[in-house]
Amino acid sequence: MQSLLFYIKKLIQFWSQLNYQRKKQYGFLLILMIVASFAEIVSIGAVFPFIGAITNPNQIFNHRATEPLIRILYLSSPEQLVLPLTIIFIIITLAAGCIRLLLLLVNTKLSFLTGSDVSVSIYRKTLYQPYEVHISRNSSEIINGIATKVNAVVHITMQSLNLLSSLIIIVAITTALVYIDPIIALSAIGCFALIYLTIAIITNKRLLSNGRIVARESNRLVMCLQEGLGGIRDIIIAGNQEAYSQAYRAADLPSRRAQGNTSFISSSPKYVVEAFGIVLIALIAYALTLRSNPSDLTAIPALGLLALAGQRLLPNLQQAYGSWSSIQGQLASFEDVLELLSQSVTENVTNSHTPRLNFVDEIQLRKISYRYNSNAPWIIKDLDLTIKAGSCVGFIGVTGCGKSTLMDIIMGLLVPSSGEVLVDGVEVTHVNVRGWHQNIAHVPQDIFLIDNSIAENIALGKRVEGIDHGRVKFVAQQAKIAETVEAWSQGYDTVVGERGVRLSGGQRQRLGIARALYCDPTIIIFDEATSALDNETEDDVMQSIGKLNDNLTILIVAHRTTTLKNCDVIIQLGSTGNIIRSGTYDQIFHSSEQLQVII
Repeated sequence: MQSLLFYIKKLIQFWSQLNYQRKKQYGFLLILMIVASFAEIVSIGAVFPFIGAITNPNQIFNHRATEPLIRILYLSSPEQLVLPLTIIFIIITLAAGCIRLLLLLVNTKLSFLTGSDVSVSIYRKTLYQPYEVHISRNSSEIINGIATKVNAVVHITMQSLNLLSSLIIIVAITTALVYIDPIIALSAIGCFALIYLTIAIITNKRLLSNGRIVARESNRLVMCLQEGLGGIRDIIIAGNQEAYSQAYRAADLPSRRAQGNTSFISSSPKYVVEAFGIVLIALIAYALTLRSNPSDLTAIPALGLLALAGQRLLPNLQQAYGSWSSIQGQLASFEDVLELLSQSVTENVTNSHTPRLNFVDEIQLRKISYRYNSNAPWIIKDLDLTIKAGSCVGFIGVTGCGKSTLMDIIMGLLVPSSGEVLVDGVEVTHVNVRGWHQNIAHVPQDIFLIDNSIAENIALGKRVEGIDHGRVKFVAQQAKIAETVEAWSQGYDTVVGERGVRLSGGQRQRLGIARALYCDPTIIIFDEATSALDNETEDDVMQSIGKLNDNLTILIVAHRTTTLKNCDVIIQLGSTGNIIRSGTYDQIFHSSEQLQVII
């Protein structure tokens, strides 16, 4: 009972996430289920006159119910009734089959459409989550939830609909059987229901346990794949292939075993109940012969009717039990999906018409402090800083002093624990942060590239038909990569390969700069963007940066001092995230005879 209540609670939660159109479609499906149940009753009921017409046509011919048919067809003898009743029986049977087929089609399509809705919704809501949420999560769990566990939604939706459909048909057939013979019908159905109920109670805990195993291990499987394939270069060099294979096996094997156990538990009662059903039908036949005169053939249609009803009833009982078992096995994954689906998204973040926040004067950071949670140490503490528009500002400091965190706060990705960020006197808040983002472009150390053309990588996120190729060439020229790209046979249509494997480090960085310029920003932030390059390549890239638009505000985080030669001012952060000193390149480095690399 507790498991049933939990399932109903999660189903209600899931229903609240569906859009109006899907809810209407499920309403239509419910009506179709009811129609299908009536079609089952009619097709079963048609057996009685059909068998009666074959075994005892005189009795059917003289029955009041057949009088309209006899008058319409101008029948004069009982033998003439056999053909019309045969045709009617065939039509009813085919119609019932078509309705069941339509029910299956609608059920399947609607389940998979719902799965698509859920998958898209989770992906969209995940993308709109604050940056703090993303850095606190394991990406493998999110990827698994979107790509794999959403299948649990499709599965549970289909099985729930199958369960509901089976229950409706079971109730309809039971009602018809009780009408024919209450004692025999209730006894037979009670026996079958008791068998399935007993099995369900015994196996319920095992099914839930299997579901939790599958949900847990599927996360580990995705993590193993990401780690193994993502670090393939180091794995090959170190010869660690077997270790990663064993780690994958340790996650895959329990999941497969749990899935196999669930499949067996769902299917096995069928064989027990089918055998028991044949025995029961034999006993019903014997009881009917005892209650009827041996020379009376009316027992034969009744027996055929009960046999057909049993033949229709047992598969629906098995389907209901199988659906319930499958639902139990998928509830853990379903719960994980619902958690992702219930992610909140604020309206201001999704508003594509938010105006760009005006920035012409300065950015002010007042008493900025930040830490990841209340128990964590302070990364930045009481920092005050003013950045003038159009200036080039460099940031240096020991590893872990909060340089990248400070950039994230300036970009509005992280909300300071205390203090405020002001742009031309206007505080950046959750209401206007989207407008602030429209001013900013970011060039990280590792440039993310998709396995598509140069043009699509520069205009990342734009549809192919929406790319401004004129601007692509312009920003490529600004980033000093146009000459290289245009020398290639396919030019801007050249495919870069997965993660830009066909490009050199310098080319990837220049491509990152071109991408940053494409969105016409007022601020560009280079976060360790050249730390992986050799000195000569870095000099070329920095010269490209130095020749960008004079109206751009450029913030550069770097380790190598030479990277910051062209900066108007350099900020040195201490180990506690405070500003130790600031000044020009000569003031910071030459006066203290700094080395070329600051660690």
